[in-house]
Amino acid sequence: MHHVFQKFVDRLNESHDAVAFHQAMADAAAAFDLSCFAYLSMPRDGRTAAALISSYPPGWTERYLREHYERLDPVIALAHSQTDPFMWGLGSDHFELTELQQRLFDEASEFGIRCGLTIPLQDGRGPVAAVTFASDSRREVFRRTIESNSRVLQLMAIDLHAHARRKLWRDPVLNSVRLSPREFECLQWAAKGKSAWAIGQILQISRRTVAFHLDNARAKLGVQNLRQAVALLVATSPS
Repeated sequence: MHHVFQKFVDRLNESHDAVAFHQAMADAAAAFDLSCFAYLSMPRDGRTAAALISSYPPGWTERYLREHYERLDPVIALAHSQTDPFMWGLGSDHFELTELQQRLFDEASEFGIRCGLTIPLQDGRGPVAAVTFASDSRREVFRRTIESNSRVLQLMAIDLHAHARRKLWRDPVLNSVRLSPREFECLQWAAKGKSAWAIGQILQISRRTVAFHLDNARAKLGVQNLRQAVALLVATSPS
């Protein structure tokens, strides 16, 4: 699978937005017969929304972010407490689930997310992100796939995180105003002529959520409408 990894690295080097990162990882995961992945960047302050790149079903990711399930998810809790990759959903988990956590797992299974490999990513101050490769396939098939490719999957997770942190999720500043990464991302797509509905399809969020981020960006920038916000972005962007 060396050629799969090398192609993945090459595509990351060429990627500069969440869509390109998403497609690079989705294609690499598919080469290992892994049906979906999720990269979750976890804020330290407990208030900032988590950032997500994922090939999970959009209905599930929208619900997960809206309900702030990252604060409840036992998989993410374990990723906070250890550095080694771990598998879950294979019948040997050591989670002591609350009623709400069990409900979360039940909801995930309705979307075909029944077992996974989670790779915690930490820096000198603790956990910063996690990458999960998940599947609804038969347990032993999934286990063999993971055990055969665990090292390269871990390297892929590390590389994705390094590129995303450097290229995507520094809080961008526009006209001396600090926007959230998602606000800036939605504004960038709007500047390319995409409607709120189209942006939602690209980012796998609802049109209403896109409108929310765009309205927040407009208010922070102190302009009256989206057209003015876009004009400000274009005027301050390098040629």
